[in-house]
Parts: sequence; C-alpha cells; structure tokens
Amino acid sequence: MDFNKDTAKKTAELLLQIKAIKLSPQEPFTWASGWNSPIYCDNRITLSFPSIRNFLKENIAKIVEDKHGKPDVIAGVATGAIAIGVLIAQELGVPFVYVRPEAKKHGRKNQIEGYIESGQNVVVIEDLISTGKSSLNAVKALKEANVSVKGMVAIFSYGFDIAKDNFEKDNIELTTLSNYDFLLEQALESEYITTEELRMLEDWRKNPSKWNK
Repeated sequence: MDFNKDTAKKTAELLLQIKAIKLSPQEPFTWASGWNSPIYCDNRITLSFPSIRNFLKENIAKIVEDKHGKPDVIAGVATGAIAIGVLIAQELGVPFVYVRPEAKKHGRKNQIEGYIESGQNVVVIEDLISTGKSSLNAVKALKEANVSVKGMVAIFSYGFDIAKDNFEKDNIELTTLSNYDFLLEQALESEYITTEELRMLEDWRKNPSKWNK
C-alpha cells in the first residue's frame, strides 16, 4: 500500500493530539471483542474539530480521486463513517449512501440507505479498520445491489494480518490515510510513549487476541 508519509504522520499526530487515539500500554483497554488492548481509537472525535475534520476530508477525497477516479457514489459504513463519508461526498460533489450492519427489521427493510443504481461505481469510506469484517460486510451488501465497488478508503488501520487476508480474499483494495506503524513512529518522536512502551505496543499487534492474558 502506498503512503504519503508526511500525511500519514500528520494524521497520526492530529489523532493523538485530540485523543481520538489513546495509547495506554500500562493500563490496557478492553475491546467489545474481549481483547485487551493498549490502544483505543475513536475517530468520531475528529468531527468536533473543524480544522482536523477538513484535513481528513480533503486528504481522503484526494486519495479517492487519485486511486479510483471520481466515483458515481460515496458509501459510508454505519455508523462511524457516515459523517466523514458525507463530507467526502460533498467535497467530490457526488451522491452519498450509507450501509447498515444488517437490514432494518421494519419499514422498507433497507440495509443501504439512500439512492443507488445498478452498475454505478462506488468507493466505500470507513473510519477504522481492525479485522475488516464489518467493513467487508458493507461491501457485500453493495455488491448484492449490483454496483461496482472500486475500493475502500479509511482514516486508520491497525494493520492486522487478518485484515490484510480478509481484504485480499474479497479482492478489495484498501487505502488508509494513516496506520499503526506511522502512529508508533509519531508517538515515539513526540515523546508520547517511551521506547519500552513502543516494544509493548509492537508486541500487542503481533498477537492481539492473546496479549496481556
């Protein structure tokens, strides 16, 4: 995956600055999956900071156009990527839809909310990639609607091997603005973490489900 190193490090710096990403190797977080984790990421916090929100919007929109050309539609993965997806669609001047984790149980029972036509080119926006499972679930729903998914662009990825395997298996090109490697590099440079904590954070990524058990 190609990265603009300056943009990737700047993104990591901004996410750390507003505590959208928190690193706490000494007192780990517990994820919904039950994993113990020295990192917690909530990119929705970026929406409360207009300058950072604009930075993400402009840089992701540029990646979308550079990698995939101007799509017919931008699709956001609910709920985390709805707002940033709308901003990117607005920047590109194209329609927006969002994809639920599953179809609604009432009303029109939609999984895809918004107007989309068979054969349209779609780029999917995601805020955060962990295993990639929920992101690729959205891709599956779009493919079932007979649209052409050109790829996915996300703000941040943990860079797990399982995610890489999942995206390769589904033949979906994933591009992210920043990732775990750039985050650690930036956190060390800005003295947010020590060298010892860096090693701990690197160990976690190698086997996150078993870490700190």
